[in-house]
Amino acid sequence: MALELKDTTVAFIGLGHMGGPMAANLVKAGVTVLGFDVVPAALEAAAAAGVTVMPTAAQAAAEADIVLTMLPSGTHVIAAYEDSVEGTPGILRAAKKDSILLDCSTIAVDEARAAAELAHAAGHRAADAPVSGGVVGAEAGTLAFMVGGPDDVYADVLPILEVMGKRIVHCGGNGLGQAAKVCNNMILAISQIAVAEAFVLGEGLGLSHQALFDVASNASGQCWALTTNCPVPGPVPSSPANRDYQPGFAGALMAKDLGLALAAIEATGTAAELGRHAEEIYRRFRDEDGGAGRDFSGVITTIRERSGTA
Repeated sequence: MALELKDTTVAFIGLGHMGGPMAANLVKAGVTVLGFDVVPAALEAAAAAGVTVMPTAAQAAAEADIVLTMLPSGTHVIAAYEDSVEGTPGILRAAKKDSILLDCSTIAVDEARAAAELAHAAGHRAADAPVSGGVVGAEAGTLAFMVGGPDDVYADVLPILEVMGKRIVHCGGNGLGQAAKVCNNMILAISQIAVAEAFVLGEGLGLSHQALFDVASNASGQCWALTTNCPVPGPVPSSPANRDYQPGFAGALMAKDLGLALAAIEATGTAAELGRHAEEIYRRFRDEDGGAGRDFSGVITTIRERSGTA
């Protein structure tokens, strides 16, 4: 039987730009949320939103039905699960038996499966549920969740996910939520590069941004990277291009996700030439072109520079 929101306690580990508003939405829905983060400012903001701040992740986990992690990498997730080298209890040891460990971080597929195996071995249930939608979606409660885990675990976490998201897809067993996320973001990156290259080409040919948008947005070139995240100011007033590429979804995050995609490409032997090239472009955008803190649609500025038209 699915957990009732009013009777559910969630330990929320990782209260940053995404986790903070996600936890706040759970509080608004009447869920008891026990929060922990290593950043004091994140704890202060969470407390102001009604989250009960706990001194450690383990202490939060000990009182929860669901332990939700929203952390920067798979290394951080595994470290939070396991006891520290000093012997301080981790989530696995602290959490109640048969509690659900729900990881909403974006990590490698093999890391997600390893985390689930650790959870199962410790007597817990587990699911991976990475998100799409960025900070705006986290604040609005309109995220998309890609869930990997057994049917019964999916049923139990669904009410919680529905508070934080608008679209929830059960992708299969443990790790397959991460698999869906990495494939989706590879598509997104390739699309964003293609749209940016098309606009720079259009500029060189004397085509106005609006004319190209009006054609492509109503023809076979239509895609999210064009109609929502248009890389030039004007045609889509809400796109980051109208705010000097303030993210949005930062270039550093896209580079990270494409690094995960590249690892998956190599592990499976997939002939994904565009995926490999997109990873190279966004890694360079992050490391060499000042794009780490800019929206990933800002890659158009790099394309202009390399075209000699900036």
